[in-house]
Amino acid sequence: MSTIGFDTHDHAHCITDALQNAEMRCAEQKLQFTPVRRRVLEILLERHQALGAYDILDVLAQDGLGSQPPVVYRALDFLVQNGLAHRIERMNAYTACAHPGHDHVPAFLVCRLCKAVAEAETELIQGRLGSAAKATGFTIEKIVVEAEGVCPTCAQQAA
Repeated sequence: MSTIGFDTHDHAHCITDALQNAEMRCAEQKLQFTPVRRRVLEILLERHQALGAYDILDVLAQDGLGSQPPVVYRALDFLVQNGLAHRIERMNAYTACAHPGHDHVPAFLVCRLCKAVAEAETELIQGRLGSAAKATGFTIEKIVVEAEGVCPTCAQQAA
């Protein structure tokens, strides 16, 4: 299992690479990566947090890219459907995908204090759930794994 999110990294480089990859992916698949969709992904990448649609909408409104909820929901739907973002179910929030470009089963580690999100890539086939599904002939279509706790930064500040 690999985890991306709580480690120290070059944040500006992370954002630039992710946006370039998203642009290339959309171009290859002939998808329209509109300025609003790009900006929503950029907001998610900048924060490395679980963000609600209205938090994102506030930033879009400040940027002059729209102030109506359908604007942000359409952009988020596009990003999720095309593997560029994920929805954190229990929080009704969104985060940028840390592993775009390939199928994976994400598991989210969500800090209950600062809402930072790390995405761990899991292997369904190797797990008990995958084995149980295979044994019963069940086809899994969607899995949501979300763990809530305290990130290293918040734990260090509390100590």
